[in-house]
Amino acid sequence: MITSFDDYCIHQTAQPIAQPSQSDRNFYDRYWFNGFDADACFMFEIGFGLYPNRRVMDGHFSVTIGCRQFAFHASRRAPKERADTAVGPLRVEVIEPLRQVRVVLEPNEHHIECDLVFTAASAPHEEPPNVMYDDGHLIMHTSRFTQMGYWSGYFSVDGQRFEVSDDYGTRDKSWGVRPVGEPPGGAPGLMNAEPGVYWVWCPLNFGDVCTHFGTFEDRDGKPTQVSADLLPLYDDVAAIPAQESGVVPMRDISHQIQWVPGTRRAAGAQLRLHDASGRAYDIALAPVGCVHYMLGIGYNHAQWGHGCWKGELATAREEWDLTAVNPLEYPFIHNHQIVRAAMGDRIGFGVLETIVIGRHAPSGFKDFFDGAP
Repeated sequence: MITSFDDYCIHQTAQPIAQPSQSDRNFYDRYWFNGFDADACFMFEIGFGLYPNRRVMDGHFSVTIGCRQFAFHASRRAPKERADTAVGPLRVEVIEPLRQVRVVLEPNEHHIECDLVFTAASAPHEEPPNVMYDDGHLIMHTSRFTQMGYWSGYFSVDGQRFEVSDDYGTRDKSWGVRPVGEPPGGAPGLMNAEPGVYWVWCPLNFGDVCTHFGTFEDRDGKPTQVSADLLPLYDDVAAIPAQESGVVPMRDISHQIQWVPGTRRAAGAQLRLHDASGRAYDIALAPVGCVHYMLGIGYNHAQWGHGCWKGELATAREEWDLTAVNPLEYPFIHNHQIVRAAMGDRIGFGVLETIVIGRHAPSGFKDFFDGAP
């Protein structure tokens, strides 16, 4: 199974590059991007994943304009060549690794298009691995880096074109094992004694510096994973160091979210961070614009979930009136919101990701899908 990437000195195992190091069918390699303007007129997201042991590659482009969200979905049989990162009309091009990436959605029957270039403004920031077991079986073990930057180009929906110029963006690249695709056979997993998840993630751009925060918590609000760091931003992409430097790790990390009554959507939040010297970084977050649902790029999607076999090539379009959806329905629990952030005299913008399923005592959630009191 020799392919073009085998000509580079990048091997990590004795197998060819096209052959994963493990047989777990949920092994994956995935891009995620978002972009938005400071006035919250639009927010777009891109997801693009390879699932070699499932022999699937899929991609999604979703954009919220005002309070309507549109989505393009595509899926194909996975190619052997790692350089082939296209699913139908959607493709991802690495112009310069860790510096510039292009996303193109060619004209298509679904009338959603884009040609967008992400230019990095930070070094890639490696986050802690995500590890999760279900009754002793490893179901998640991933690596991820996150990077801040800016977008240029355009996107269009039904012929209405939107120019994008130096608008905010964040991207991540992750790989490893995580639950995707059709569920396994055999006895169902136990997911410990009380199923559920609490995940909050929030990268923020303050112009000269950025912050990264993420946490998993148990049902009583105890962090099972938490990290936060501050790192520099660069005006010139050529000035970004080859290796991450200037990172200020946070040692004392906490957060609080105020929820919109009757929902699991944030109305506001605060981050409280302290570095090793004891310096405090207090950040207040205020959502702006309409919420963007991760359903649009395949998360918790019944038909277009990640890694699901749809045939040799399939594409589709969806759209939602965000004022009419039920935010407590399972597909709409996982959401992103543009947030305005205040950290001392600094004002910045970023995205607040939340997914809370099941009981979470600090939030007042008592059941699987009840809303905030």
